[in-house]
Amino acid sequence: MIQEYQIRVLPQVAGSSERIAGHIAREKGLDARSINQVRVLRRSIDARQRTIYVNLTVRVYINEFPQDEAYTPTAYPNVEGRPQVVVVGAGPGGLFAALRLIELGLRPVVLERGKDVRERKKDLALITRTQQVDPESNYCFGEGGAGAYSDGKLYTRSKKRGNTEKILNVFCQHGASTNILADAHPHIGTDKLPRVIENMRMQILQSGGEVHFQTKMTRLLLDGDTVVGAEAVNLATGAGETYRGPVILATGHSARDVYRYLDAARIEIEPKGIAVGVRLEHPSELIDRIQYHNREGRGQYLPTAEYAYVAQVAGRGVYSFCMCPGGFVIPAATGPEQIVVNGMSPANRGTQWSNSGMVVEIRPEDMADPTLFAPDAAQPGTEDESRADGPDNLRVMRFQERLERDCWQQGNRRQTAPAQRMADFVNGHLSFDLPKSSYAPGLISSPLHFWMPKFITSRLQEGFKAFGKRSHGFLTNEATLISVETRTSSPVRILRDHTTLQHVRLRGLFPCGEGAGYAGGIVSAGVDGERCAEMAVEYASNGQSSQ
Repeated sequence: MIQEYQIRVLPQVAGSSERIAGHIAREKGLDARSINQVRVLRRSIDARQRTIYVNLTVRVYINEFPQDEAYTPTAYPNVEGRPQVVVVGAGPGGLFAALRLIELGLRPVVLERGKDVRERKKDLALITRTQQVDPESNYCFGEGGAGAYSDGKLYTRSKKRGNTEKILNVFCQHGASTNILADAHPHIGTDKLPRVIENMRMQILQSGGEVHFQTKMTRLLLDGDTVVGAEAVNLATGAGETYRGPVILATGHSARDVYRYLDAARIEIEPKGIAVGVRLEHPSELIDRIQYHNREGRGQYLPTAEYAYVAQVAGRGVYSFCMCPGGFVIPAATGPEQIVVNGMSPANRGTQWSNSGMVVEIRPEDMADPTLFAPDAAQPGTEDESRADGPDNLRVMRFQERLERDCWQQGNRRQTAPAQRMADFVNGHLSFDLPKSSYAPGLISSPLHFWMPKFITSRLQEGFKAFGKRSHGFLTNEATLISVETRTSSPVRILRDHTTLQHVRLRGLFPCGEGAGYAGGIVSAGVDGERCAEMAVEYASNGQSSQ
């Protein structure tokens, strides 16, 4: 007999299958010897009161053993010789698009400007040692995309967009822990996700697909208003290549050269809102004490604590973003004269720091606000690169660039990040020293409250005051603000039809994922990749593709 139960237990019970089985036996009047296995289907922590509970949904196998796997596998046929679809980008949108194409019988050809996930890791280490960023291989560009080495969190609110459970099951099939199927906020971990990504690539190759690294798309191939392929350059040899087929464009939120190409080619795009701010780092023990209402912290059985804050300040949202308990702050720039920070956590979330983006909502219409810019900064739309004969579609992107360049200048023109103690920032004081930090390239004390745009700093200051009232001890000089967090999402949306997911004008072009403005993380990008693949298959099956 198989039964499912919802139970509420103490953390020390939730941490052991044997204790869960014993609890169920006592509560349901079962013989404990008849319970052969307990499988946790859902797990969440309720820390609202001083006594912490764990809510579990469990499947109990009574007098029998499970015959099924802990996850639902997907069958991937061989697609050699089948019509092909060009997938530009090997982030989550591109990888899941490629796997879904195989599942549905088409052959993906994946073009990735960066290196494979293992070689990419070497270039990330060089950022700290040399203070230089490889513009084609960094924390944003390369196999796995921005999520591969910046945490691997799998939580999404975009459940209405598609089958998020399918995405998690595919991750499990390729080596992720099945815990991600149960946890309320699933997380693979920066140290585990690269191997999963490698396995996904091997599946694409074994099924007859192609994956080309260091292959950068330079332009789309057009036949009238139909996209029939893509041209690319091999960055290792300099040779040009042509790849034929409909194109799924999944280049990620930092491929600014792609946005410039689309705008110059008059391929319809529009500016999109983003969020901008800082990365806030606390000692993880402090966050544990605050969130678990206990001076002793999390104890033996609870995980490193998470938090989520949101407030409205002067008509704009101020909120925590991409919270990384027990993690690191990392340098996420994609080119010279930039400082960008992000966060990540290993699977065990075991470092002495916890960090989160703390950001302010920015809308395209805010670009007219003079407090977003330094007095001598050129206003949006006045630079040579903007189009004089149409809408300024890149104005939010250029604001990102300007703020990242300002940050680089404040950081001594290196990857040394400007930073300030949290309470000093709120009170408008320079920090004479800084706490020890996880940010490997180093920090330099800087008055963020003075040189960052007032539009952002004034709202962050009020938001921090509100968060400090909500959680005593959160607003403290033990915490450090590290600047600047700008890559929360794409500053551009590539316009597409809501039904076919094709570009609004160009047939055979499927803008995809976070870089196209239709996703906000690994899972939602994976969901969008699968949807774009399904629409590409429908397009090809109607005889529309060019081979």
